[in-house]
Amino acid sequence: MTLHDEIAGPTESPLDALELDRALTRLAAAEPRWAQVAELRFLLGLEVVEVASMLEVSSATVKRDWRFAKAWLARELGGGPSEDRRDG
Repeated sequence: MTLHDEIAGPTESPLDALELDRALTRLAAAEPRWAQVAELRFLLGLEVVEVASMLEVSSATVKRDWRFAKAWLARELGGGPSEDRRDG
């Protein structure tokens, strides 16, 4: 599964790296740990237990943060529900 599949869902164009970076920056401003988990999981490819150890949280917390981070990024990148989407 690619990063594009994981976050943005199926679309016709590939996920833009700059767009992803901007979305991660916005996520870090809103939910810093979610952004850390997202970066460690899909940018560095770390496993849940490795992320949990690095961030000194439980594996369950990492799994939960990862689920929320993916949903948040999908919405921001146009691959998820946009009903609460706010620009800026």
